Amino acid sequence: MSESTFMGVPRAKISWAPVIDYAKCTFCLECDKFCPHKVYEVNREERRLIVAHPEHCVVFCRACSKTCGPDALSFPNKAEVTERIKALRKEGA
Repeated sequence: MSESTFMGVPRAKISWAPVIDYAKCTFCLECDKFCPHKVYEVNREERRLIVAHPEHCVVFCRACSKTCGPDALSFPNKAEVTERIKALRKEGA
């Protein structure tokens, strides 16, 4: 089985996943319900959503953040990630 890649770069080398601002998160879980890629895990005891599987996040997808009313999700800078991917490709990732 081949390793998952994006633009010819191993997905594991690409830093792209949501970041949760817990000061804003209301634990509505809309992002978790929306995301089909199982990026999140829910800790019901602590009422906390966790980005448990960042490697499952589709590179450059931000769709879950559009479901977030309190705007508690953010993503890395797309231009910076794109440049990093290009650099990795040149290095032969």
